[in-house]
Amino acid sequence: MIPVASNLLLTNVDHFPGRRIVAHYGLVQGSTIRAKHVGRDIMASLKNIVGGELKGYTELLQESRQQATDRMVAQARELGANAIINVRFSTASVAQGAAEILAYGTAVTVE
Repeated sequence: MIPVASNLLLTNVDHFPGRRIVAHYGLVQGSTIRAKHVGRDIMASLKNIVGGELKGYTELLQESRQQATDRMVAQARELGANAIINVRFSTASVAQGAAEILAYGTAVTVE
């Protein structure tokens, strides 16, 4: 369970131990589509030769996941939820060099 600003809670399971779900608002989601950066591609090409973590891409994906999560949380807040259960992430290629990051879950109120 990850606490989020404004007391909105996120979890990847279908309940909160010790709490009761009192309202169910349905699916909430947030997404972003990001393209590769030329500078990151050059560094990734060099790393492919010597091996190691592609830190530029790691940072890009982390930023993308955070933005998708923030958008999902904003949608849940608009519905009046104080928690999101069953949080999941998905990725999909939408064009050469661009990918969508999707965060989704079920908005609920817990007490």
